[in-house]
Amino acid sequence: MVIQLDMEFEEHEDDQVLGDFPEDTLLEITKVERKKKSDRRYVIHFGVYNMTVHEDVMIKYRMITGSSFVKADLEEIVVADERQRAYVEGLRYLERKPRTAMEITRRLREKEIGETIIGEVVQRLQQERLVDDPLYAKQWAEQRITNQRKGKMWIRQELREKGIDKSLISEALENISPEQELESALQTGRKKWNLIRGEVQDKRRKTGAFLMRRGFSGEMVRQVLNMLLQEEKYEGEIEETYDTD
Repeated sequence: MVIQLDMEFEEHEDDQVLGDFPEDTLLEITKVERKKKSDRRYVIHFGVYNMTVHEDVMIKYRMITGSSFVKADLEEIVVADERQRAYVEGLRYLERKPRTAMEITRRLREKEIGETIIGEVVQRLQQERLVDDPLYAKQWAEQRITNQRKGKMWIRQELREKGIDKSLISEALENISPEQELESALQTGRKKWNLIRGEVQDKRRKTGAFLMRRGFSGEMVRQVLNMLLQEEKYEGEIEETYDTD
């Protein structure tokens, strides 16, 4: 998934604090201008007061020259603008690769977005299927087993760290058959085994430790080691017969 975005949101260092706006006073927009270095943010002037909003928010609330608002209206608009900012930040974070709901939440917290708005934005992204934890967990597990040659224990821990629910992790791991995991363990174990020089016991010990670190269960490691020992024995018999001839 690739999402192209403009750099729409910048620091609002030049914005006046809304708290400075007068209470119970009808504030008329005197000028609307596009913010420099931003295609979709606008500075809304109310005489000596001003604020910036995203273009979508400006259109929604009809913030054009001559329109009037009271401070309570503007407070609502500020919340809407913050919600839009959070949504765009969420989309930007999804540009390079899929993310989990927890990863999006952490990202928005780093941007000092309020918890209520974070919840709303994450829910919106989920409804739009841009954030899909069940699919993410399934694809992650398949990729780690097939391409990274990691065991289920490793994958389970990774998904936990990404905030995936335990039930979703279990479902994702159930899609990986024992045969599929065994094949992955055997391939990575065989590669390690063949790189080790020394006695069979050394190869067995180092390969076993290597597989355990990659998240394969003790039982699966034992199966792989037995298979590798059989392969070693078989190849030795071939070499011996060949040498005799």
